[in-house]
Parts: sequence; structure tokens; C-alpha cells
Amino acid sequence: MVRAKYWRESGDGRVACELCPQACVIDEGGSGICLGRVNRDGVLYAENYGECVSAAIDPIEKKPLYHVCPGEQVLSVACNGCNLRCDFCQNWTIAQTKVATTPLSPEALVELALEKASFGIAYTYTEPLVWFEYLLAAGALAHERGLKNILVTNGIINEEPLKELLPLVDAMNIDLKSMNGGFYREYCHVDGLETVKRTIRLASEATFIEVTNLMIPDLNDSEEETRELVAFLADVNPATPLHFSRYYPTHKMAVEPTPGETLRHAKEIAREKLHYVYLGNLGPGEDSNTYCPGDGALLVERTGYAVSVVGIEDGACASCGRPADFIWCEGR
Repeated sequence: MVRAKYWRESGDGRVACELCPQACVIDEGGSGICLGRVNRDGVLYAENYGECVSAAIDPIEKKPLYHVCPGEQVLSVACNGCNLRCDFCQNWTIAQTKVATTPLSPEALVELALEKASFGIAYTYTEPLVWFEYLLAAGALAHERGLKNILVTNGIINEEPLKELLPLVDAMNIDLKSMNGGFYREYCHVDGLETVKRTIRLASEATFIEVTNLMIPDLNDSEEETRELVAFLADVNPATPLHFSRYYPTHKMAVEPTPGETLRHAKEIAREKLHYVYLGNLGPGEDSNTYCPGDGALLVERTGYAVSVVGIEDGACASCGRPADFIWCEGR
């Protein structure tokens, strides 16, 4: 364990965590909702520091990140825990319950990434932001060794710690679950919409981002909400890649799977204002390809996780010369 950042004493031996909007007030011996920050003798510690619940080599497209080093593999790691309790969580067994972990120091993590010839480290599967102190240490060391840091996150973090972390982050996929604050409160158990919107704006100014929206029938998939989401992202940056993802019943939610036509209609709406829109969990198809916003030429073809860069030369569309909105891996 290491001493946590962003907390204050709250009286009677309790501590108030200030990392995220959950604002947990933690009794002696207790932990926050994230399961990783604990009160020991009136001091908040990051109990999850260096504790890894999962590690694997994944295609970067699996995150999903389609505009970051396309076709490359990335070392993907996770801590145990999350600061949300989403009723539809796919990884709830490691995100919402405590399970066994394996120690993995920042130094060991970076060496593992180099050993596996990964271009970087993706902090994913659960919620990397609750691994905050570890991200700072591992992220700095990764940059020293020429590796990229990637976060796949719900974006629920307070502004000050986010600003401290962003200089170490090369790319993010941020999950924007709904444009309805009530959805966040009822199904994710946090008053978080405005926090996520702020995270998207600040991150877009500091690093490369993509955004994912899991569409759940009758809960967040109305045309009105889709248009509101698209308008927000277009105002942030119309070149922000947006992934509409198909929902399947899981954990506590038994709603029927999202119809394919719902996602395809959402894509039509989004293409009115955004340059890059993708559909996920629908199976192989053209909805995963990247086309040039300038002349419509095919830039990147994807079939599952098989990726071919077919229409980009020297970082631009080979057909019309428009710069391609990608992060590339040097020397690859």
C-alpha cells in the first residue's frame, strides 16, 4: 500500500476521499466504493497499488480504439474495483467484487510491456482511474521507456486529479453512458453526467480521445438523446471517433439486446456532424471501416480484429491528401 492522494480528514477517525464525485467518507478500517482506497488509522491508503487482477495482450481495436496504432497489439492490465456500480457491467465479477490479485510493480509492468513488444500499456477492463497513484508511477516510467499510456475509462474523476494525470496519457476511450443525468443516477449509481462531460472536454484538449456509447433499448437510445450526444461531441471536436456499441443482457439488467437498426440509425444521425462513427458488437462489417471525411475513400479496413491500412500515405489520405486523424506507432 502507498499513501493515497486527494483526501482529507473528516473527524472521528474518518477520511473523505476527493478523487472522484462519489466523495466517499470512509470509517476506520473501511474502504470506498471503488474497493481500492482504505482508511488505516485515519490515513487514506491506495490498497490496490501495484495489485493486478488481469493482464493480457489485446488488439488495440478491442478497447475500442480505432485511431491509435491500428492493427497493433497492446499489453492490457486492470486493477480490482470501480467507482461505479453499473447494473449492466460486463466485468462486474472483477469490477464490483473483491477477488484475488497479483503484485505487479510499475517497473515490472513496464518490463513486461517491453518483453511482449507492446507499443504501450492499456489500463482497462475495470476502472483505471481508481488505480490513480499506480497510474502516476507506472505512466511516468512507461514514458521514460518510450511506451504509450492508454486509458479505457468511465471518466468519473474530479478535475484536479484529472489534470495531474493527463500529461501522462497518450490516448483515452471514454465511456459516455447517457446524456441523461437520471440514467447515471439510476443505473450507474452516481451523479456523474456533468463530470464525464467535463472529463471529455479536458481530455480532448490534452490528449487523443475516442468515445463509446453503449445503447440500451428504451433507456438511452432515443433519437433525441442521440442527437444531444452527437451535438455535444461535435462541439468538443467533430473528429472525435464515436463508437455506438450494442448492449446484451448482463449482470442485473435483463433488457433485450439492442436491435441493429437502432445502432444503424444512430450512425446516420451522428454522421451529420461527426467525421468518424463506428458500430460495435454487431459482428464483422463495413461499420468498422474508416473512411476519409474529405472524399469518402477507404482508409482502414477492419474485419473483426484483422486490420489493413489501405488508403493512408505519410499520415494523409492517399486519394485527396487530407490529414488522417490517427496516432501512429513510430517505427512500425
